[in-house]
Amino acid sequence: QVQLVESGGGLVQAGGSLRLSCAASGRRFSYYAMGWFRQAPGKEREFVAAISWSGSRTYYADSVKGRFTISRDNTKNTVNLQMNSLKPEDTAVYYCAAGYREGDYGGSYDYWGQGTQVTVSS
Repeated sequence: QVQLVESGGGLVQAGGSLRLSCAASGRRFSYYAMGWFRQAPGKEREFVAAISWSGSRTYYADSVKGRFTISRDNTKNTVNLQMNSLKPEDTAVYYCAAGYREGDYGGSYDYWGQGTQVTVSS
């Protein structure tokens, strides 16, 4: 069992940056691939970024490639999402997820956080 708690969301102007963090409980954090997903009002949840259990492999949605960076620290049980050059269309609730299978499919992840709101003003 893994519990995930996101933090770092907020309101930022277009072109600004935010750093999201996800703190995980449990001793098996390093066994899990981690992902970030987001859901905007009236839209389906979509994949943002993912990282393998070791951190050696990362995956990004085309819409965030070159602007967002996912990283993890297995000694601190955390995964981060550095978001630069933010755009109004990045506005959404961002969710952290953990699972044994890495990738961009939400169904691959077994555990989800409650989400943190990111709002980008134009």
